[in-house]
Amino acid sequence: MKVLELPERYIFCIDMRGFYASVSAVELGLDPLEVCLAVVGNQERKGSVVLAASPMMKKRFGVKTGTRLFEIPNHKDIVLIEPKMKLYLQKSMAITELLGAYVPKESLHIYSVDESFIELTGTEKLWGPPTFTMRRIQQEILDCFKLPSSVGGGPNMLLAKLALDLEAKRTGFAYWSYADVAMKLWLVRPLSRVWGIGSRTEKTLNNMGIYSVGDLACADVSILENQFGILGNQLHQHANGIDLSDMGSPLIEGQVSYGKGQILYRDYIQEKDIMTIILEMCEDVAMRTRQARRAGRTIHLSIIYSKTAFGGGFSRSRSIDEATNDTLKMYQVCLEIFREHFQHKPVRQISLAISNLEEESSMQLSLFDERKFENRSLGEAMDTIRKRYGYSAIYRGVSGTRAGTAIARTKLIGGHNKE
Repeated sequence: MKVLELPERYIFCIDMRGFYASVSAVELGLDPLEVCLAVVGNQERKGSVVLAASPMMKKRFGVKTGTRLFEIPNHKDIVLIEPKMKLYLQKSMAITELLGAYVPKESLHIYSVDESFIELTGTEKLWGPPTFTMRRIQQEILDCFKLPSSVGGGPNMLLAKLALDLEAKRTGFAYWSYADVAMKLWLVRPLSRVWGIGSRTEKTLNNMGIYSVGDLACADVSILENQFGILGNQLHQHANGIDLSDMGSPLIEGQVSYGKGQILYRDYIQEKDIMTIILEMCEDVAMRTRQARRAGRTIHLSIIYSKTAFGGGFSRSRSIDEATNDTLKMYQVCLEIFREHFQHKPVRQISLAISNLEEESSMQLSLFDERKFENRSLGEAMDTIRKRYGYSAIYRGVSGTRAGTAIARTKLIGGHNKE
């Protein structure tokens, strides 16, 4: 495909800088760009993590998202705040409402609580040149909410996101056209800096002699497809700045999965307690998979050990013959993975996911198995009750034990207190 044939759209990715920290600073009447402020999950626990840090906090003290509370220096200029998730969501919705004044909802994609895509293609007669309009919106957000932002733009979602991550987060605003790909994108290394390329894909590409985006752009497509399947073709297109996806679509086909991660309130040592958490997480992931009428063939489990055991852990995947969205089937696979790799160290973080998804209809033949049909019906009935009355309306007995966290977490937003 020639560059001239590629669609010329105007898409922008807006990132609210240190959103939680900035909102907290403004609420206190402080300048979010000047104050040294960190939002910490629970200040009573020294091991609590920083959820967000202001730009000055990062610059002066090196404190950033993920820093532990005990690692923050004791300094008079530092302000520590506990999260107020309800307030953050209200501000996020207000910003979305402001964006909605410029474009219809079909031209908006809310990527996360602090990041959104907006397409300004075709708005020239209303608002003028799209880049000027975007700068106006950026200034309006600052004037209305006192919140700083960074904006990346491009002719597609991919280049807009890359312009944001690789340039605008330093400069405040950046627009990458197709003509910028060779000079700006191809020089990027390591590959994991690029949105959509994880550490495993990067390692595989490195083993193929591909270390920069330029290497990937010049690689033989047939070799990439032999290694990665259709993903290989998409990686090659993305390395050349090509992304034909619609607003809100996944950039890489097949990348969609359903997952859940949890940092535990305390170290978990006993297998039965750890498996209680894993069962609760399987329940949540399976429910969302069923609600989407999807089923998956690959289960992922990741365990991170406590720092008291000098960290470490494992991350493993296992594929099964038949796609599933059954809670107990997922749990059984996780149990097998866990028992094969667990080193009997205290656990502090657990993540799991189901991927390699397909339509739930692919399961229909196996539903003639009476037990499987009963399990699917039971799962759907529990989903219906929870959707109407809340997660705590019906739960497995283990969630009522000391090890369970699911009931307590129904009172939180994003794992933190609402207020």
